[in-house]
Formats: sequence, C-alpha cells, structure tokens
Amino acid sequence: MANQEIDYIFETSWEVCNKIGGIYTVLSTKAQSLQRLYKDKVIFIGPDVWTEAHPAADFKENKALLRGWRSQGVLPEGVEVRIGRWEVPGSPIAILVKFDAMYASKDQCYGRMWELYGVDSLHAYGDYDEGCAFARAVAAVIESIVTYLGKKAARCIAHFNEWTTGMGLLVLKDRMPQVATVFTTHATSIGRSICGNGKPLYDYLHNYNGDQMAAELNMQSKHSLEKAAAHAADCFTTVSDVTAEECAQLLERRPDVVTPNGFEPGFVPAPARFDKARKEARAQLLKVARALTGRQFTDDTFIVATSGRCEFRNKGIDVFCDAMARLTDRGSARQVLAYVMVPAWCAGARADLGEALANGNELPLSDAVITHNLHNYNDDPVCQRIHQLGFARENLESNVTLIYVPCYLNGNDGIFNRSYYDLLIGMDLTVFPSYYEPWGYTPLESVAFGVPTVTTSLSGFGQWARTAASATFVDCGVEVIERTDGNYEYVADAIAQHVQALTAADNQTRTLYSQAARATAAAADWSHFIKYYVEAFKIAFRNNNTK
Repeated sequence: MANQEIDYIFETSWEVCNKIGGIYTVLSTKAQSLQRLYKDKVIFIGPDVWTEAHPAADFKENKALLRGWRSQGVLPEGVEVRIGRWEVPGSPIAILVKFDAMYASKDQCYGRMWELYGVDSLHAYGDYDEGCAFARAVAAVIESIVTYLGKKAARCIAHFNEWTTGMGLLVLKDRMPQVATVFTTHATSIGRSICGNGKPLYDYLHNYNGDQMAAELNMQSKHSLEKAAAHAADCFTTVSDVTAEECAQLLERRPDVVTPNGFEPGFVPAPARFDKARKEARAQLLKVARALTGRQFTDDTFIVATSGRCEFRNKGIDVFCDAMARLTDRGSARQVLAYVMVPAWCAGARADLGEALANGNELPLSDAVITHNLHNYNDDPVCQRIHQLGFARENLESNVTLIYVPCYLNGNDGIFNRSYYDLLIGMDLTVFPSYYEPWGYTPLESVAFGVPTVTTSLSGFGQWARTAASATFVDCGVEVIERTDGNYEYVADAIAQHVQALTAADNQTRTLYSQAARATAAAADWSHFIKYYVEAFKIAFRNNNTK
C-alpha cells in the first residue's frame, strides 16, 4: 500500500508510554519502522495515568502538535489529553488520555455493547471497568480528530491492541464505521486463564469451548469483549502461529494475518560502547550479589537470568528455579549466579541491602535471596519455591546462587538503579522456559544484545526460531527445548544441562554463540516484519464495508 493511501494510523494500547509488559516493547520498537513508512501519520494513544510526582518517563509534551484540533476539537466533558512525542526510536506522536470521566456513563455504554455485540459486562470485576473507560475515551479522541480533519482523514486505520482496548474498537465501529479497524490479540484472555489455573491447554485445545471455559473460570466479561472485538474488526491479527490456533478455537475467528514481533536495533549499544556497557552491567550484578549474600563472586562468574511478566507457571519461572536446583547437584565448571527478574507486588528496596551497597559491606544479610521487600512475601510463589528448594539457607558450599528481583527495572529501583536492558547486556545466558508464551519478547531481546538464550517450543519466538534455523546455540544462539503438557521434568533437566555445558565452554565458543544470537536478532528486525502490518492495513481497508 502506498504511503499516501493512508491518511492516519491511530494505534492504541494500555502500554503506550506505560511500560508494563511485552506490548510496550512491541509498540516502542515498531514505532521507527512505522515512522519510516508513514512519517507522523502514526499517532499512538495511551493512558494518562501520570502525576507531577511520577511523570511518564518517555513522554515529552509538545503543544505545537495537532494544534488546530487541540483548540477546536470536541471531546466528552472531562476527557482531557496531552500531546507530545514518545521518546523511543522514531519519536512518534503520542496522545495521553485522561479517562476518569468515562466511568459516569459506563452502564449506558455496556448496555449498548450488549445490544450490538453481545458483550457481557455484567460479570465484570478487577481491571475491566478501567480498561473499558480508557478504550472508550480513546474512541472519542479518534472520532474527534477524524471529524475535525474531515476529508484530510478520509482513509484512517484505528489499531487496537489486546482486550483492554476492545471496547474502544466496538464503540468506534458503532459511531464511526468508516474508520477501518485492526484488532491484535497478543494473548487470549481465556487461554492465559486456562494455563494460569493449572489446566492443560495444548493436549485438549480442540476440545475446549471458549465461552464455556470463560463461564467456568469467571472470565465472561473479558472473554466476550475480546471475542466481540475480534469478530467486529476489519482485520484481526495475532503474533504467532501458536496463538492463531488458540484464537481459532477459543475466539472462533482465525486471524487474517499473523504479525510476528520484531525488534529495533537502536536499543542496543553501538559497538564502540558495547564492551564497556557489558562490563558495567556485570560489575553491578556481581556487586549486588556480594552485598546481599556476603559471598565472593569472581569476575568470570557465569550469570544467567529469567525475566518477564510474573506468571509463575505460564512464564516457566517454576521450572527455571527447579533447573537451578538440579544444577547444584550436577555441578558446574564456573560459579553460577542466577537471577529471577520479574516484577511482583514490590514494597520498595531493602534498606539493609541499600546500606550494604553504600558502605561496601560484604557480610550476608538475612534472607539473602531477595533484593526488594514484598507486600505479600509469605504468599509470593517465587519466594515460596526458592525457600522450598533450599536456596535461602546459608549454604556457602553451593556453586549456584539464586536471587529474586521482584521489581520493575526502570533505572530507579533503589538497588540496581539500571534499566533491564542495561543489565541484560551483562548476562552470559538467559532462560525463558515458557508454558504459555504467544510470542516471547524476552528471548528476542536477549539475542539482540548478543546473549544466547534458551526457550521452548510453546513460545511463538521459539517456533519462529525453529523455522529460521536449526535452533541450537551454534546455529542461531537459541536452544529451543521441546515442551508439552506433561514433560516438566525433562525441561528442567534440559535447562540444567545447557547451563552446565555453557559454564565449561571456552571463550571462542561463547563468542560464536553470541555472534549467532546477533544474526538471529537481525533476521527478526522490524525492517523484515513490518510488512505484515502493511498487509493488515490493506486487509482492513478491503474489509471495511463503508468504503
């Protein structure tokens, strides 16, 4: 599609300028490629959940942007916007929307959505109302801009990501059907719930009915909203073939196109700065471990980590911890420092650890397996597993140290005070043994930084890596472990074997693995994957019946 055939692309997500999970990475890394194709015709819309005390870290307001609409456009009473640039590669236009005023009319809207689309909001709880209020405000913003621009916005795409924005798509479809719509589910709400409740997904997928499972798991509202948005969209997409099958079964619509997630190389330090950045990251990772445990870690300590959303089973955090325990029994050629970096219900940095870091103390602290305080320490599943496996005991003879980092690594966490990417570059290996992983940005991020990774055949990225190469360290910097509903023990053993082997690898071998990892990341660059979104836009225009 020629660039001039699209007047504007509005893309919305709860994670625009709001770093919570993988969708933030999708959008923030995709922005530059979209900007190259549709310079400043792309407008990202996110929630304004920020205050003066806690401002958006990557949003810079610019009152000159969309000045005409800002002064003359009409919005529902109480809906306010800030317009600026999202400070990521490409610096796209971003609108942050204050949406609290939408709560007052939610019942009328929910009734309308029930009548038109059968969306069951009656059983709503948790973050459902918040997501819908934001999405409806986004629809109002898009309607206002398109109305103000008139013929200058005759051919527009409105792209909604995940169930949290689905209500916006449905409202826009009702009020402004001439805007072509795209809906992307990055993970179905009911599929994630099935897995999160310990039920087998893959062996029984084709026997599941999404509506029935939603009723059983008390997910009726989110599921019905997501399903309605998928069916109403002019183009429905998802991020991998594994999730396409899930959508076809549970949402009863097969995606029109699969849009795999790429990565923007601009997030990786330039070669001239790379080695320094890696040394600094390793120094900080080792320093924190010394201050916490009182143990001495040599400069050649093997550092391995897992990270991502704090979903104990879905993300394979359970099997990672178990694999590290098995590694203590197997032994390793080098000292192993393992980190679990997943944000939980964090209550701030540990004061005693902060003091130890400041003063250079290297005596073991109590509970020397966790870097931050938790509101729900006794109920946290990662804490529980670490203690069950014995890592919390003062065992100075073990060659494996496991440390839990239960906070967002945003550069201001009080302990590391570096971003996740600034620490990732210092790893020797990452492990993401996911059970439920529609794509899997964490392994892709890892190889982009030249860090070999282990993932599973149940992740979209793992499946893609298998099609792109033989999926081994030597060929692509990625080892893909076959994972099923019933082979947990095999996966834990395989991870322990891979870590053990890498601790014994020489420098030349590790360099080859790192080079292979970078080559894989280059093949998954957005410059290769953006074409799938261009195809989605074409499909949306073709299927929009008002054109």
